[in-house]
Amino acid sequence: MPSSYCLRAALLAAASAVAVTAAAPAFAEDIIIGAATAQTGGLAPYDQPALAGFRMAIDELNAKGGLAGKYKVNLMIKDTRTDTAQSATVAQELIDAGAKIMITPCDADPSISVGQLTQPLGIPTLTLCGSAPVLTQAVGDVMFGTYPADNLQATAVADFALSEGKKTVFLLTSPDTTYTANLPEYFGKVFEKKGGKIVGRGTFTMGQPNFSAEITNIKGLAEKPDLIMTAAYEPDFPAFIQQLRSAGVTIPVYGADAIGTPTIKALGKLVDGVVYTAAGYPEAGSKLEAFNAAFTKYAGHAPESTYEVNGYEIGLILDQAVKTAGSDDPKAIRDAIANLKDFEGITGKITYAGTDRMPIRPVVLMRYEDGGQQKYVKTLVPEAADVPAP
Repeated sequence: MPSSYCLRAALLAAASAVAVTAAAPAFAEDIIIGAATAQTGGLAPYDQPALAGFRMAIDELNAKGGLAGKYKVNLMIKDTRTDTAQSATVAQELIDAGAKIMITPCDADPSISVGQLTQPLGIPTLTLCGSAPVLTQAVGDVMFGTYPADNLQATAVADFALSEGKKTVFLLTSPDTTYTANLPEYFGKVFEKKGGKIVGRGTFTMGQPNFSAEITNIKGLAEKPDLIMTAAYEPDFPAFIQQLRSAGVTIPVYGADAIGTPTIKALGKLVDGVVYTAAGYPEAGSKLEAFNAAFTKYAGHAPESTYEVNGYEIGLILDQAVKTAGSDDPKAIRDAIANLKDFEGITGKITYAGTDRMPIRPVVLMRYEDGGQQKYVKTLVPEAADVPAP
């Protein structure tokens, strides 16, 4: 994710350049892709890295003739400003401009607002890194997730916790987003089903500065948990972990993908032992290592997360779908994505066939160690039967 003003400015300038280019008239073999994404506001640190990876894929594909080597992509980008109503507004503008494929933000609410417009028109709609499994059900058959879904991530984390001998857990949730509300509960379902025990629950309000009540709750439990599971992220996770450790509580904390960030890493020893998820890991000689090198050359800076490669893989998925469809017909493209099976992406095999349009794909487990260093633990592909229903 962007961690400096200069990097954010560079990404915004690049997005603006694309938007200007997209204003040119489309040719007969062009296919317009609309990107209603956050270039400003709270979602920008997630949307912009993913969008940068997607743009890289589109630039490479266009250099080879476009999607399926035939349909040059005319990419139109509009800023949602991290606002649900604005997301719908810019999506309508993109639809009016002729978008046949829509890209949406890394969050369920704005993606649903866009999907409510694209669903009646049959426009394939892909969220950059929105991971709420309820997203596809809330919209309909045009909506696709691309990042490991919350329930898939939670299953991988639960399996890992059990493999480490963890038997009891405290769940910390917030009702303010589907991510913070549901992901820990998905973990709890898998954990209990496989023999673990939930010994307590706590809630927080996003943006609250003080977690003393939740920490007192944890310290007062009759049965001490082996771990705390939460989907809290910035700025809540830093506040929680600092106050938890200051209170002398050393219980391991597990989370998910939203805490694999430079801000969390900068907390150093405070986050040592924290487990989180990612969409991939650049092992030596891997496709992801090669992608990271290519992205660095393309963007002028190294990727700061796996959101960049996820965005790039969206481009590859669309290319394969158009090849399979044999046309730029939105319905044919939608059907091709829905039936994709064992597609070789950069991070591993990606499957939509037999799912509710949230992909089955590898989940990487990472842990902060040695003063906040991000260390690879393992890669898991959960069994579909183990993943709890939304």
